[in-house]
Amino acid sequence: MAVLPEGGDSRKQVMMIFALAVIGCAVFTTYAAGLFFRQKSRETGVFLALGATRCQLQKEMNKELLLLSVGSCAAGTLLGGPLAWCVWQLFRCFLVDSQEMVLTFDPGAYGISLGFTLYVVTMLFALGSQSISRTNIMDVVRESHTSEPIRDVKRWYGPVGIVLVVAGAAAGYLMPGFFIRVLHWYAPSVVDAVFYFPALVGMYMILLHTVVNGWCKRHKYRDIIATSMMKFQGRQTVRNMLVMTLLIAGAYFAAFYAPMLCTNSAYSFESRPVDFEYHWRGDQDWPQKTEVETLAEEYDVDITSWVKADAAVLGGDGTVSVEQDNGALGTTYTTEYREVASGATFFSESAWNALTGQNVDLLPGTCANVLDDEGGNEYRSGGDVTRVTNMVTGKSLPVTPVEPLQFTMLLGCYVLDDADYTDITAGLNNLWQETWVFFNVADVEASYPFAKALFNEMVDRSGDEVLQLDAYDLVGKTLAEKVGEPYGFDRENVAAYGFPVLEREERDSTEFRNYWLYMPQFRVLDRNDFVTTMAVFLMLFIFIALICFAAILVISFTRCMTIALTNARVYDDLRHLGAPRSYLFRSVKGQVSKVFLVPAIVGTAVISAFYVMILYCNDNRFTAGELAGMGTCAVVIAALSLALYGVYRFTRKRVCRSLGI
Repeated sequence: MAVLPEGGDSRKQVMMIFALAVIGCAVFTTYAAGLFFRQKSRETGVFLALGATRCQLQKEMNKELLLLSVGSCAAGTLLGGPLAWCVWQLFRCFLVDSQEMVLTFDPGAYGISLGFTLYVVTMLFALGSQSISRTNIMDVVRESHTSEPIRDVKRWYGPVGIVLVVAGAAAGYLMPGFFIRVLHWYAPSVVDAVFYFPALVGMYMILLHTVVNGWCKRHKYRDIIATSMMKFQGRQTVRNMLVMTLLIAGAYFAAFYAPMLCTNSAYSFESRPVDFEYHWRGDQDWPQKTEVETLAEEYDVDITSWVKADAAVLGGDGTVSVEQDNGALGTTYTTEYREVASGATFFSESAWNALTGQNVDLLPGTCANVLDDEGGNEYRSGGDVTRVTNMVTGKSLPVTPVEPLQFTMLLGCYVLDDADYTDITAGLNNLWQETWVFFNVADVEASYPFAKALFNEMVDRSGDEVLQLDAYDLVGKTLAEKVGEPYGFDRENVAAYGFPVLEREERDSTEFRNYWLYMPQFRVLDRNDFVTTMAVFLMLFIFIALICFAAILVISFTRCMTIALTNARVYDDLRHLGAPRSYLFRSVKGQVSKVFLVPAIVGTAVISAFYVMILYCNDNRFTAGELAGMGTCAVVIAALSLALYGVYRFTRKRVCRSLGI
């Protein structure tokens, strides 16, 4: 949590999957408690028939429940920390290690364990009191043999369930954006979560339809024994399937993070047209060409090309959001147009052509913003501007937006006509000027030591005034100073607003590498250090996926063994009636396979479709890196499905052994 950025998507994903896992374990614990009391019901009924008072039974039951609940929760709390530490140390030893991978415990985390303990204790005592308070002794005695059949389920449950899943997933993902763009309302998280509820109902309907009706027409007497067993334990079965489906969805959602990030990033690194890029502010003493060449000679690196170009930081017009906090109702905002809304880096067309190798010729009075190489990512481009302002002289230049240019390494910048650029940048001091350098080397793979040394040189020669987060805007700071307000992204103020302060000593940290405003783009450095830089993100999501899959295996195994215990007498009767071993095995296989297969298919299909929708809705397209990442995620699904199949075979064998089949 110390590494995940406040309000970032990674933190939101972690908390969502964590909540999903906790809810799943809570539901499963309630289910296990229900089984416990069903088995205790006969014993309770016998004591009542022999004359024991309910007060006596309640007292003895409370002793047993207190020992079970407090003892197991205390053991779980005490063992959870060492288990997490051991798993994390294995990650550090065998996968990746960095200065941020040191695991620390916040004592406040035990508050979550305490909350879960209170839930377990309260739930057990409530169910225990309910089981004792029943008045009909025969109902109490027969409870352990009473089935929980599902009411008639119509055929339309399946198709309607699919529609609800699609509608719920789409609404849950798209409605927050609708609130922000159309209603200008940042709704509380609980409001956003409500729109996912139809998807939950839809999954429940799909599972009901699958258990009762199935998806293929079959002879009404085929597998009637196995099908009836599933129906007469329907509510228990469907509840477990729903929990497993949610956990499988959460597990895959976490498991997709690492392959998607790694594949997408690797594609991005390899597709860069330039091996080395760095830029600095005019008031900084960064390495010049001769110094870089000298350093390259020390590391036997041959520089094959070198391009240097000037740029300027100018103000651009646009709309700004004025927010109003409404407490529990969230935050609303209004938009206002301002002639100077924010700042950006501007190039002349000559400088642009020199850096990119393109041949751009803009008309006077026009301005082009820069998108990525595939023509998207408008969010990070900054959008079009119609007025450009020199923040030193106050001079403004009205411009007409033209077709955007494409160059990922300069995403977010703007390009002006040469004459316009010369005119609007006149009078700028070093604070508002930048220098950009692109160069290539003969052997990129062998240039890592050189890249590391050059990066360290840049950091060492940077003043504190440029050790800023990438959200820092010199224009924004100037505007804040004019009205006497502190600028939240200034290095002096970021800590007060919950943002990290970048330090030279932490140059290899995730925060420094990902969020430094002047972080260079060195292909070999970024590629070789990627796993170390993103270690906490990658390992955390893998860790969560392992926890979710562990819960899935425990729940599925327990449910299948429950089927064996509950139906042992039925299988014994079938054996005495002459049912062959092959028929009994097929019956067991049909039940166990449904417990495993149905949640796996539904959970995998739902989360895969949802993930694809997220990737597309980000910028209404699939990039080549995203397509490659989806292919890697498909491999992950295949590998984990194979592992789940292995557990299914093991569980089926144990169930058959317990039934003597």
